[in-house]
Amino acid sequence: MQRDFGTGRSVEAHFGKKKSKCDYIVPRPLEEAEIRAVEAAVNAEISRDLPVGSFDVPRADAEETYDMGKVPPDAESIRIVTIGGLDVIPCVGGHVGRTSEIGRFEIYSYEMRSEDRLRIRFRLVDRPRGAA
Repeated sequence: MQRDFGTGRSVEAHFGKKKSKCDYIVPRPLEEAEIRAVEAAVNAEISRDLPVGSFDVPRADAEETYDMGKVPPDAESIRIVTIGGLDVIPCVGGHVGRTSEIGRFEIYSYEMRSEDRLRIRFRLVDRPRGAA
């Protein structure tokens, strides 16, 4: 979404075992073909089998470098998650060791929540057994 539509990071997100969602600020509603292109692009990145790692930094250091909007305000040590050379972000959730461990990304619905806010609902399917 950031690369292809210039959205910036999601403005709201929820990640669950059965379903997840992300909201983005978009300049216009996306067409079905564009949504399917997003799905294909995400799956292409997943299939690259990128390593996922993390490191901890003091909050003051993280605030100078990273978007801390979704980090709890009382967190003092911030875990930074790296996904190959694709992304680096503060995060408090669990993570796999490699992107290929999450299975296939599937967008099952999307809608404009307002004039410029797109909600994408998705799930991960065909996850290998034992993947977190």
